[in-house]
Amino acid sequence: MGFKTISLSDPVYRRLRGEKRPGESFSEVIARFLDAKQPPLVKYAGAWKPLSASELSEIRARIERLRHDTRAR
Repeated sequence: MGFKTISLSDPVYRRLRGEKRPGESFSEVIARFLDAKQPPLVKYAGAWKPLSASELSEIRARIERLRHDTRAR
């Protein structure tokens, strides 16, 4: 395994150190954060495109019902 030297500002280093778990290296902290990163929204672009108009209509109706039920609480 190779090593790279990176520069961090003091505030960023303190934040990173604060996220470090017992026994965890800084590399492991960074890897954990990178793995937890949310995929970009563009990944989902067009995901509903193959659905028919009636399927989309039903999904929209369900979403509206959920929104309505949530406000009623």
